[in-house]
Amino acid sequence: MQDELIELQSKLAFQEQTLAELNDALVSQQQQIDRLQAQIKLYEDRLNEVEAPLMAGSEQDEKPPHY
Repeated sequence: MQDELIELQSKLAFQEQTLAELNDALVSQQQQIDRLQAQIKLYEDRLNEVEAPLMAGSEQDEKPPHY
């Protein structure tokens, strides 16, 4: 009976350690995802800044389809 209790306590301690390690990995991954999403947003904003003048200029230079 005593051995079984010690084994259960050992398994519980191992599971708690594993859970803490998994939680740390999840937090780290979420932080990385947040950073990557911020970078993508920055790149999208920069791309829109570059594309907007180009798109506006190309629309003005085009002739209507009936010409």
